[in-house]
Amino acid sequence: MTEPIRAPPGAKLISTPCYPILKGGADMDKNVKEMFDLGGRTAIVTGGSRGLGKEIAEGLAEAGADLVLCARRAEWLDETVREFEARGFAVRGKTCDVSNAGDVQSVIDTARDAFGRIDILVNNAGTSWGAMPEDMPLEQWQKVIDVNLTGCFLMAQAVGREMLKNESGSIINITSIAGLSSSANGPFYAGYVASKAGLIGLTRELAASWGRKGIRVNAIAPGFFHSRLADAVIDIYEGSIRENNIIPRVGNEGELKGVAVFLASDASSYITGQTIAVDGGMTV
Repeated sequence: MTEPIRAPPGAKLISTPCYPILKGGADMDKNVKEMFDLGGRTAIVTGGSRGLGKEIAEGLAEAGADLVLCARRAEWLDETVREFEARGFAVRGKTCDVSNAGDVQSVIDTARDAFGRIDILVNNAGTSWGAMPEDMPLEQWQKVIDVNLTGCFLMAQAVGREMLKNESGSIINITSIAGLSSSANGPFYAGYVASKAGLIGLTRELAASWGRKGIRVNAIAPGFFHSRLADAVIDIYEGSIRENNIIPRVGNEGELKGVAVFLASDASSYITGQTIAVDGGMTV
């Protein structure tokens, strides 16, 4: 029979605070497929009408989530909504400028009216402006910060209020490896870099603020993937990527959505405040 552990003579017992077990943890009786299942959950994806946002939205829907897509341009948004509906996805679309608090609240209302709750937010909407720092127009700097950083905060704030009611939710911020490292060889886009580095900090702060209330907040930092924003830069730097990257190529279509589904699902229920680089090893 094992002897009980006894404190040595003179030892002092130190009490530590105990916190309640929160909702939202993975059910250990689930198998792996069930842990990745998003059935019955609602996801908002900003900038979800095309490019990386559309790919991520597709992955969430394939895992069972209902979707609310928002984007600034109705023609792209409407086309994607029709495409997703034809595939059997439950989806709504809402035009939105994420830097406008009224537009943001309208998206929240659309999601709540259509599906009753909000479980997942993907902050993907973004813009950029390339220029050397000494030549950066202030209005372009401000536009980038307003969309890429303030817009993410406004959307997270509004969705967070809904998630707090259920003490559950997952927020995924799409940042960039530009927020993790810079190069003397460019590209040079100070506003974009500042916004993406700021978004990584915001991710940590929101995770710390809401973690004990059941809400997880993480970020994905893509490397070079073909998209409307990135293609002009990729044309210049693809040769260097092939020469220097550990995985010597640009990211392929479909290589981001699996990470997003992971972070949205119960499979990542013990992960928060983290930034996952999906860059073929560029930032190693």
